[in-house]
Amino acid sequence: MFKLLAKSGRARRGEFHTPHGVIQTPVFMNVATLAAIKGAVSTVDLKEVGCQVALCNTYHLHLRPGDKIIKELGGLHRFMNWDRPILTDSGGFQVFSLSALRKIKEEGVYFSSHIDGRKIFMGPEESMQIQSNLASTIAMAFDECVENPSTYEYTKESCERTVRWLIRCKKEMDRLNKLPDTINKEQMLFGINQGGIYEDLRIENMKQIAELDLPGYAIGGLAVGESHEEMYRIIDAVEPYMPADKPRYLMGVGTPSNILEAVSRGIDFFDCVIASRNARHASVFTEHGTMHLLNAKYEKDDRPIDPDCGCPACTNYSRAYIRHLFKAKEMLAMRLCVLHNLYMYNHLMENIRKAIEEDRFEEYKKEKLKDFNMRL
Repeated sequence: MFKLLAKSGRARRGEFHTPHGVIQTPVFMNVATLAAIKGAVSTVDLKEVGCQVALCNTYHLHLRPGDKIIKELGGLHRFMNWDRPILTDSGGFQVFSLSALRKIKEEGVYFSSHIDGRKIFMGPEESMQIQSNLASTIAMAFDECVENPSTYEYTKESCERTVRWLIRCKKEMDRLNKLPDTINKEQMLFGINQGGIYEDLRIENMKQIAELDLPGYAIGGLAVGESHEEMYRIIDAVEPYMPADKPRYLMGVGTPSNILEAVSRGIDFFDCVIASRNARHASVFTEHGTMHLLNAKYEKDDRPIDPDCGCPACTNYSRAYIRHLFKAKEMLAMRLCVLHNLYMYNHLMENIRKAIEEDRFEEYKKEKLKDFNMRL
């Protein structure tokens, strides 16, 4: 399913073949938590800005509208009118983010809904059943994302439980993919490496989950409070033990600089809410640095956000106009900036792929890191 096309140092250029199309890697997955990108951006827009993969969330879609309703309506692809790959997060991150509302047991996790307080149970089997109902292309294993810092003892215990949960996930997905009413009988399961900031736990965990020969593997539990240096250290420790013939996914990361650093360490898949979240607050990424459009200096600036950008916002509107929209609290402001940031991220990945193909990635990375660390 994964074909390695080129390498430049440790950076990898590949293709991942799925039932819903071929993913060109390295790839940034655009985050559509509730089957929509926040900021009034449609799936039609996503194609226009070059999105390859949409990422949706199992826990949130289970709460509303409900995964069984989505199954009745033909699955997530039909529901949101998206014919390209979809990856569904398992709900494991909510074990971390909703820590005040959950209790972890061996059988799974007991949640109190953040919407209405009702009791919810999700274990490996339930997560796989929900994701099967959603009929996503790639389903993520149900895991525990531990807090940082966490003690070595607790992190070790959590790692061991996550491996046991992964084995249960694989068994349940194999069962679900054989059922006659399953929408996507080729749904793929990615395993998730955990271990906090402890290299020995990370390596041992990676060795164990690699034995299951899954279609892909992720590094989870990073970008949750540790420094960038710690994150890169963990990637360096884990990467040699990740199967070279499977895609590698760094969950929840990150800034353009983070992506460049991780690609140089052999990572293929990325996702992060920062592109759309920052855009909704007037903070935009460009090839020349970041800018905050609410700054007074843009009040009369009739240039596009980035003169070199081909997104719908930069092609048609000025910084001054978009700043006015934010000041007037017009929804169009958020929409235009989200479109710009997503276009910029997807265009960045295209340039990364090209640099790897031409075996000049390190040179490209060095040049772009200077630009991305600038505030305009």
